[in-house]
Amino acid sequence: MAEIQNRLRKLKVGDKAPDFTLETHNEGELNLSWYQGRMNVVLAFYPGDFTPNCSNQIPLYNDYIEKFNDFDCQVFAISVDSIACHTAWAKSLGGLKFPLMSDYFPHGEVALKYGILNERGYAERTVFLIDKNGVIQFIEELDYNLLPDNEKLYNELANLKS
Repeated sequence: MAEIQNRLRKLKVGDKAPDFTLETHNEGELNLSWYQGRMNVVLAFYPGDFTPNCSNQIPLYNDYIEKFNDFDCQVFAISVDSIACHTAWAKSLGGLKFPLMSDYFPHGEVALKYGILNERGYAERTVFLIDKNGVIQFIEELDYNLLPDNEKLYNELANLKS
């Protein structure tokens, strides 16, 4: 735990979002910087596939994907689970209209960059909104048992649009 805590750097609103490339369950490898200058990005870090609250959180993004599209926003959900696990979970959810990104190997590297890898080796439930310039505009950190407030997120996206 001390090693992880020593390497964690909590990001703040106004910070440049750390770049990364991760494998997805449906689109191969994707790189965050590719979206810079093109789209806003929501990074929804979650603890794990097939868990009760995550099985509520992730489908909500899917149900309202058109609303995210209206805000010129790409949604990515990220956990430390493998691609095989993501693929099975997405199938069990009836399919997803956005990528699940695997921070599996090196284990938790992206969660570590974002300062949310916990001592048990999974990402804390945290949502980041990154604008088209690659700057973090909103962060919502939540307890394991709570779900993000998408209305807050939509309000932040509306502010970016105006």
